[in-house]
Amino acid sequence: MQARRLKTVIAVAAVAALAAGGAGCAESERDSGGGEAKTGGTFVFGGAGDPKNFDPIFNDDGESFRPVRQMYETLIAHKPGTAELAPGLAESWENSPDGKVWTFKLRKGVKFHDGTPFNAEAVCANFDRWFNMKGAAAQSQMIYYADVFEGFAKNEGDATGQPVYNKCEASDEATAVLTLNKYKGAFPGAFALTSLSMSSPEALKKYEADKVTQSGDSFSYSPYANEHPTGTGPFKFGGWDKAKNEITLERNPDYWGEKAKVDKMIIKIIKDESTRKQELRAGTVQGIDFPAPADRKALADEGFQVLNRPAFNILYLGINQKNNPKLKDLRVRQAIAHALNREQLVQTKGPSGAAVASQFMPDTVLGYAPDVQKYDYNPDKAKQLLAEAGATGLTLNFYYPPDVTRPYMPNPQEIFTVLANDLQAVGIKVNGVPRPWNGGFKDDVQKAGKHDLHVLGWTGDYNDPGNFVGTFFGRGKAEFGDEAMTEMFAAISKADATVDEAGKKAAWEQVNRDLATKWLPAVPVWHAPPAIVLAKGVEGVEASPLTDERFSGVTVPQS
Repeated sequence: MQARRLKTVIAVAAVAALAAGGAGCAESERDSGGGEAKTGGTFVFGGAGDPKNFDPIFNDDGESFRPVRQMYETLIAHKPGTAELAPGLAESWENSPDGKVWTFKLRKGVKFHDGTPFNAEAVCANFDRWFNMKGAAAQSQMIYYADVFEGFAKNEGDATGQPVYNKCEASDEATAVLTLNKYKGAFPGAFALTSLSMSSPEALKKYEADKVTQSGDSFSYSPYANEHPTGTGPFKFGGWDKAKNEITLERNPDYWGEKAKVDKMIIKIIKDESTRKQELRAGTVQGIDFPAPADRKALADEGFQVLNRPAFNILYLGINQKNNPKLKDLRVRQAIAHALNREQLVQTKGPSGAAVASQFMPDTVLGYAPDVQKYDYNPDKAKQLLAEAGATGLTLNFYYPPDVTRPYMPNPQEIFTVLANDLQAVGIKVNGVPRPWNGGFKDDVQKAGKHDLHVLGWTGDYNDPGNFVGTFFGRGKAEFGDEAMTEMFAAISKADATVDEAGKKAAWEQVNRDLATKWLPAVPVWHAPPAIVLAKGVEGVEASPLTDERFSGVTVPQS
């Protein structure tokens, strides 16, 4: 493992303990009945939505990451079932005392799926590719990169900051040295981001990976992203049959580590949660994600393996201050917060273990402040604040994605309905705007900023406050129309750049207090534990608090 790391208090042990306990706390016994599990065969998993594409750097959602994580690998990984960092393509790593230079000792003998070698030159080619990406369309889709590295060689899209990345050098075939322009608390955890997975430089060039075009609100991607994804992982791309809604992944016989146990994995895209459940019961799929909270006990009673993940996530109601000037008034945003009966939402629509959120990160993350201002359900207070702000009779466009199920959002339609009813009860007129997840909702909200309100959320990628609060509010975004909130950006940047452990903790706690009292760019709603369900006899899956399941170890019953 790593030789030396910056001392940051990121509560990894707490989340690792949660993961070990929560993932093991299945609602049914993990009985291997239903046939002896052996290697070979096909594992069919019911996915909850379409992927955007298969180029990691242009993705930021779980349905895209599910197939990507089977085909690609990162320099640093996570120990299965936990948020604990572990060796990935790098066997070890160390940093300079100032946190600006990171040295990775790489695994030897690793090859990309096209047979080309993975080495230090390939690592640097990937980092240089991201840094030098050209075009506003391409840069706008590199959401994770922009959040972590803040800027490009030439900023043409949403990112406007000075780049954190400086250079990458291959000191020898198995040693890559990454130099940053400043210390950033995201590292080393951010090196485990799925978006920062390693791609074959030859394949990137051959299949024009950097070609991203925009037409109106729609984006089109390269042959690499759609047809020729090329990583180092235990599965290779076998095709996406859009007519059948099936993504096929094939066992990589040349994988450097333990080979995948099944010959093939099929991700069958089933957007409707009820239909996913029906197909699981019918045996046409052997696993599904995000069952409805009300169905978990019934599925467990029927003999399915219901594995509950820890709630390392957040659902929030986002507020866009750009389109409606009334939303710039803090009193109006506070009124919206007081209008929401979040406790009732948790009790009626949330899964077992869900809890009302007072902050935009779980309480296991460094910087969680127990003394933040809380917005209790108070319709009379909401009406009073609206009147004081001259916003009585306010009309808002509320965007939501009815066609997906997310770890933090098991039923967007129901959640929208409850929240909209709460808002209307205090005199706010709500225009509901349902939009498809990919090619609609995400672009309308995160790129075009067409909305006034929206429901969205986040599952943590690594245990650091910057991965939650910094991702949402560290820079101006169309999602919140908050470009003028420079004080907020500066406070988050300062907290993220604090090396001293006690100082870092205090800085993030103050950020969380100020988010509640001074800025309130959104309203935290709940933390909800998502579940994954497996058929009887399926073995080798470890539920992850990061929803970062890898399926190379899965076995299925053989008849």
